[in-house]
Amino acid sequence: MTINAGDQAPDFKLPASGGREVSLTGQKGKPFVLYFYPKADTSGCTKQACAFEEALPQFGALGLDIIGVSPDPMPPIEKFASKYKLTFPLASDTEKSAALAYGVWVEKSMYGRKYMGIERSTFLIDATGKVAAAWQKVKVDGHAAEVKAAAAKLG
Repeated sequence: MTINAGDQAPDFKLPASGGREVSLTGQKGKPFVLYFYPKADTSGCTKQACAFEEALPQFGALGLDIIGVSPDPMPPIEKFASKYKLTFPLASDTEKSAALAYGVWVEKSMYGRKYMGIERSTFLIDATGKVAAAWQKVKVDGHAAEVKAAAAKLG
């Protein structure tokens, strides 16, 4: 199941870094960026998280929160957030409930071996809980700027 622009964002409720909890209902009335990444503290995921952290003031000026989600348990997520001083919530989706709801838990292949994992994806969700924009199979370089440009158009 693929989630596209115009779709209602699926509900989720997950524990997040810093003792927080994140949910669609908790964001009600406020637009936000929800991004899924495969694994905490790996090169691509670190680069992506740091790019979002760096752009946080600009996203904040647009009234947007950022939430990162991975299937990692909380201890590695907390360590990752602390190591790179990531201030936005990083959520733990060990049950893959949010990943499945957003269609990002997919079959992948590396060196001929098939396995299940997170497809790096980002969703821009508007204040009404609708998906304003969706990016699948995200390439990290320049992605935060691309999301920021789309967010600026939300008005």
